[in-house]
Amino acid sequence: MPLSTPLFDVRDYGARGDGRTLDTEAVNRAIAAAAAKGGGTVLFPAGRFLCFSIRLASGIALLLSDEAVIEAADPARHPGAYDPPEDGPDQLYQDFGHSHWHNSLIWGEGLDGIAILGRGRIEGIGLTRDGPGARWRKQTGERPLSMNGMSAAEIRALEPDAESMNGLGNKAIALKDCRGVALRDFTIWKGGHFAILATGVDGLTIDNLRIDTDRDGIDLDCVRNARVRNCRVNSPNDDAIVLKSSFALGAGMATENVVIENCTVSGFDLGTMLDGRFGRTQEIAPDRDRVTGRIKLGTETNGGFRNIVIRDCRFERSRGLALETVDGGVLEHVEISGITMNEVTTAPLFLRLGDRRRGPEGIGIGALRQVSIRDVEATGIDPRFAATIAGLPGHPIEDVTLRDVRFVYAGGGSGSDAARTPPVLAEAYPEPSMFGVTPAFGLWVRHARRVTLENVRLEADTLDARPALVTEDAEVVER
Repeated sequence: MPLSTPLFDVRDYGARGDGRTLDTEAVNRAIAAAAAKGGGTVLFPAGRFLCFSIRLASGIALLLSDEAVIEAADPARHPGAYDPPEDGPDQLYQDFGHSHWHNSLIWGEGLDGIAILGRGRIEGIGLTRDGPGARWRKQTGERPLSMNGMSAAEIRALEPDAESMNGLGNKAIALKDCRGVALRDFTIWKGGHFAILATGVDGLTIDNLRIDTDRDGIDLDCVRNARVRNCRVNSPNDDAIVLKSSFALGAGMATENVVIENCTVSGFDLGTMLDGRFGRTQEIAPDRDRVTGRIKLGTETNGGFRNIVIRDCRFERSRGLALETVDGGVLEHVEISGITMNEVTTAPLFLRLGDRRRGPEGIGIGALRQVSIRDVEATGIDPRFAATIAGLPGHPIEDVTLRDVRFVYAGGGSGSDAARTPPVLAEAYPEPSMFGVTPAFGLWVRHARRVTLENVRLEADTLDARPALVTEDAEVVER
């Protein structure tokens, strides 16, 4: 959207920007005025604008000047509330956060031609990060030891509900069924459960964002024709950039034609990416595995994925790349290249076809196929978890190529580790740790066909009693 469109300064509509006065109504008046004129740019000049829900409109760009901050108000401290979670398809097959959009700091639904631009900041100070485990914490004061290995029903039982979330906001930006969206140049600190949730969006550009957040960074669910580039996302407690294809829109819809390029993801201490300290105090994420901060496809996978490109990205102190389909969707035509990883906190690569089937009655097991991975180097890898390609008996992962790949592990595995035969765990929540210590130190391939390895180097810094490569019910060709 060009910035030559009419300019609407939020101060002209009553916003104070003093960090104490609630500016929600003034900001929404400015957006309504711009929409009434057929669209325009709503300007946030220098200041701190304290707000509850900001409602976008078609043809509107929010422009955050360099010294502008939009601060999420806190219902516990400020008079007011976020918009309530809207009605929609039953929350049967995805969690609460994926199923609602209006209970957010900035939201839009069914819009065309919208943008959030500029070098200002969005600070989600008053947002909640509640997601899986919320009810457990309220009932017991504790987190479950781990969601890894839990069934879909067990995880769903821990979710918040509309009543418990009424008045609260749990996303910085939420977009549903929008077209022609641009998000550029701004910073998000503490984005709640999702810093950005885009569901059913067609035509999306996310460029040059900096996100340092409590839970997920960028979630793209059932999106089409999207590009995420030049972004830095730090998320020690959850995924940094994640593609999903849930049932949130009432049907299984593929996420397709997506490019993620020149991005850096990490799991440093919260806030320390933005201030440059890159802290390493936090070791464990809420699921009791080590810190997260990765790029992932999954876990919600009703509609599947196709035509996905991930290139020229960096992983720092984070889990490795994960490609998962466990809810009946087909994951295919994925190209990955130019990836570097340092200080990998679980497996550097995790391809998983599972049988969770969190979806309508009668869905089958999905498929994972046609994946090309090249020019990847990972060092400082947690020695417990080899790169893993794990399908199911009778449902193999197919047509995977690894070319010009180097994985360097810490080593130290034992003979008893090498003798392990991990359980199948078809229905379990997918994480590299689900199988325990892998029988290979470098690459473990199980229930797979036509896996090709070309110039793949698997190294250990110290002696490891496990073999570099272990296969089980797998066709692997080394060239």
